Amino acid sequence: MSKRVLMLVGEFSEEYEIFVFQQALEAVGHQVDIVCPDTAKGYRLKTSVHDFGMEGVLTYTEHRGHDIAITRSFDAFDAVDTADYDAVYIAGGRGPEYIRTFPRVQEIVREFHQGGKPILSICHGVQVLVAVPEVIEGKRVAGLFTCEPEVALTGGTFVKIGPTDALRDGNLVTAEGWTALAAFIREVLAVLGTEIVHHPVGALTQAAAE
Repeated sequence: MSKRVLMLVGEFSEEYEIFVFQQALEAVGHQVDIVCPDTAKGYRLKTSVHDFGMEGVLTYTEHRGHDIAITRSFDAFDAVDTADYDAVYIAGGRGPEYIRTFPRVQEIVREFHQGGKPILSICHGVQVLVAVPEVIEGKRVAGLFTCEPEVALTGGTFVKIGPTDALRDGNLVTAEGWTALAAFIREVLAVLGTEIVHHPVGALTQAAAE
């Protein structure tokens, strides 16, 4: 069954974590709405690309990514109703550090939590979850290493799972960053109840012929 996912982003959210997530979920029939506080549908959001391991740099570096169009308005005149969605996803990058200060963003995450719906977060996205501490209290959580002290303050357990793995604790799915998108999306599809079945080559063509 097709699911509808709400993606929360901000200016300079991580490009890969927006585009790859959106296209992967839409490829298997789900719908993804991309929203950003104080923007209208069609707004061209600026994204960033973070990289690691650059010689002579002790932390990650940041570059400008491609713009992406916001798909649904999110302002005082067009409130986002969480009842319309099956899950919420928070992309990482620079966006989470400021969108988490919006009361409605906090309320949205809280409503998904209270409804027992999947909450999905990658990289810096955990900063939004920290702003709603009951979401991760007592939970095992992954995210970018710089967020570990914040998670500890909320009563969550920060788990260093590595750059290519994802972590699922109940309906909460998290990962360290875009290098884990393959594993992260697999866990997301599982929590959404999406099953992908691989058939032997030619099996579908033969079945159709019969």
